Amino acid sequence: MTAIAIRPCPAAARATLEQAGLAPAWARLYAARGITHPDQITHRLPQLLPPTDLLHIGRAAGLLADAIRDKKRLLIVADYDADGATACAVGVRGLHMLGGQVDYLVPNRLEHGYGLTPDIVKLAAERHPDLLVTVDNGIAAVRGVATANALGIPVLVTDHHLPGDALPDAACIVNPNQPGCAFASKNLAGVGVMFYVLLALRAELRRRGVYEDQVEPDLRTLLDLVALGTVADVVKLDANNRTLVAQGLARMRGGKASTGVNALFRAAGRDPARATVFDLGFMLGPRLNAAGRIDDMALGIECLLADDPGTAHQLAQQLDTLNRARREVEADMLEDALAILATFNPDESHTLTAFQPGWHIGVIGILASRLKDKYHRPTIVFASNDAGELKGSGRSIPGLHLRDALDLIDKRHPGLIKQFGGHAMAAGLSIPAGRHDAFSEAFEAVVSELIDPAALEGVIETDGELDAADHSYALAEQFDHAVWGQGFPAPLFTGLFDVAAQRIVGEKHTKLTLTRNGDVYDAMHFFHSDPLPKCIRAVYALMPNDFNGQQSLQLKLHHWEAVS
Repeated sequence: MTAIAIRPCPAAARATLEQAGLAPAWARLYAARGITHPDQITHRLPQLLPPTDLLHIGRAAGLLADAIRDKKRLLIVADYDADGATACAVGVRGLHMLGGQVDYLVPNRLEHGYGLTPDIVKLAAERHPDLLVTVDNGIAAVRGVATANALGIPVLVTDHHLPGDALPDAACIVNPNQPGCAFASKNLAGVGVMFYVLLALRAELRRRGVYEDQVEPDLRTLLDLVALGTVADVVKLDANNRTLVAQGLARMRGGKASTGVNALFRAAGRDPARATVFDLGFMLGPRLNAAGRIDDMALGIECLLADDPGTAHQLAQQLDTLNRARREVEADMLEDALAILATFNPDESHTLTAFQPGWHIGVIGILASRLKDKYHRPTIVFASNDAGELKGSGRSIPGLHLRDALDLIDKRHPGLIKQFGGHAMAAGLSIPAGRHDAFSEAFEAVVSELIDPAALEGVIETDGELDAADHSYALAEQFDHAVWGQGFPAPLFTGLFDVAAQRIVGEKHTKLTLTRNGDVYDAMHFFHSDPLPKCIRAVYALMPNDFNGQQSLQLKLHHWEAVS
């Protein structure tokens, strides 16, 4: 049973925002999300945290500046998700702009696995790099960095993942989550870390007098990629990340997006002039991710690096085709999983694990997310790989730090987990073949100790009731263009409605006419075709609807309860 809760809204902060000139609806929403002053929502570039706050970033800038001066070969080793792809593209583009000789290598999920492994280092060594630069990986690559050191190749690690018990012996590590780093935002995505490294590198080159007789490169041109990777990686949108995303969206809407990003918009049937966080997270991000899940992320990186519109269009179309294939695989796997879990009762378990040998390793993370949403339990989904292991991808719920849970399992059951890493809400791991049941038992035992039982009860937070006067297309469009995301949720409202009419459209959606106090509202309940009762308490969002040149307001139902 999912409970509907109203998000607390501090009266003092709300009053301060209203006195500063914000409309009451906006003041209420922002105050409920921790905003206490209007400067916190202006999202100007000078408000970004300074790069100098990142531990060792000066050393990283020096390493790269020396490499550029000495014309050394730089090789970026990327991750195969959207954050890794955008971080790689930012690194390649930015280092080129700053005078570097740079190439990239991205592991294939199915062939190589994640990160800077010894095998990837050996593959990289064939290109004779003078410096390896990791993006969105490397903080756990103790063995990989050791291999590189043995081959005489120094490694600069740029990452944002949580470190393990030991750090790699790299030439330099830049990661806001490493011990001793005072950077105020621990939520930078991998692409954000790489962008900050470039800012520091430009400052170092400026200090060395490189720009005394030439124009400094404008790193703002990379912000569309930074915004895309930040949203797609579902990191917490704290003030610093919101500024990065807002600035990136502004460039897209202003016609200044890169050729590859514009091609992704076209492939998704979206208009970059009206770019939203939804576009980045649910339209462009999945198409980029599809390359790493189904094929080879080099395809996605090449799209982001393409400057020729024809080439970018062709690559974006290939990514769109891969995304369609990914959706088909995902649908089949979800059907399998629901059949396996037909007798699963979440009330009798703190966790959920699922495994089928034939499942596609590249899609298990999406399946874990779907099952987590359906059952509201920390979920890990496994599939077999060619090395005889089970690869797992996990998603958590608020109240359980998933990586910490895996760390405790690893300490209690040595050898049960071969390797793991990740965040509070998402993690990856591998276990020996045949150990799924043993892992499931250990996972259940650990989570039952760590989690507050109240966290297992589904709760959907709303902003309460919205005045009838605020139900407008204009406000819906303003909401649509604002920066919302993880840790800074988009507005949801609740209210009692009568269901005046309902019909199925597109075979799987319900179109509704809702009434309340004489007002009539069009509404949609996407991906739900079950009939609704005559009276409901609805949780909904305002949605601008543009159809055949007509602009109108629709309510988008997220949840409902029957009211007697």
